[in-house]
Amino acid sequence: MQSVGVECQFRVDGRVMVRRIRLEGQWRPVEQGRQWVDHEGRHVLIMQPGQPAEELLLRKETMTWGLRPLGHAPQLV
Repeated sequence: MQSVGVECQFRVDGRVMVRRIRLEGQWRPVEQGRQWVDHEGRHVLIMQPGQPAEELLLRKETMTWGLRPLGHAPQLV
């Protein structure tokens, strides 16, 4: 999973509104899809212009954001 910077707003109802992400030193706008919370943390589906959908994950242990392609296999530790 790739670490990524995220500009977002946390709403009072607990949902996250992602505005853009920082990859390779550049801020990139995103469109946001659904989101959910599980044992890993908060997941948010996003799309960068002209790119396939990806998954942002706000890890609950570290409160850091990661980015991974959809269809990943979960890691067991």
